Amino acid sequence: MTSQLLSLRTEASFQCLPLTAELRRFVHSIGKRDGAVVVSGQHTTTAVIINEMEERLLMDLKRWLSLQAPPGAGWKHDDLELRRGIPDDEPRNAHAHLQALMLGNEVTVNVSNGEVQLGQYQEVMLVELDGPRQRRVSLQWLSA
Repeated sequence: MTSQLLSLRTEASFQCLPLTAELRRFVHSIGKRDGAVVVSGQHTTTAVIINEMEERLLMDLKRWLSLQAPPGAGWKHDDLELRRGIPDDEPRNAHAHLQALMLGNEVTVNVSNGEVQLGQYQEVMLVELDGPRQRRVSLQWLSA
């Protein structure tokens, strides 16, 4: 198995970063083979999704997530006074954890003859839900 770790810097509390170009470079480095790549976020307040990277759709995604798990809604995870051993700079980010649970943290992308099998408008994206931060995404090759 072959793997690669991507390091990315996000710039906003909510942001969608395209990963497809990096994924294609990774697949091309493996050669003209069949298999799949597992794309995994390594954080509990990010998500990895496949969808269209269209500006208005991403605005709708942000709004939908905020309606489902709004910041500052009295989440128990945000009651920092009751949690032990947390750092002084711990954010109140329960909403980001819950939003990440709704979207998921991993996708698998099929590869045929060395080409990523995505549809015309599909983009693999890292969704930042608690930024800005330094983030990591794992690419793992699975041979057919």
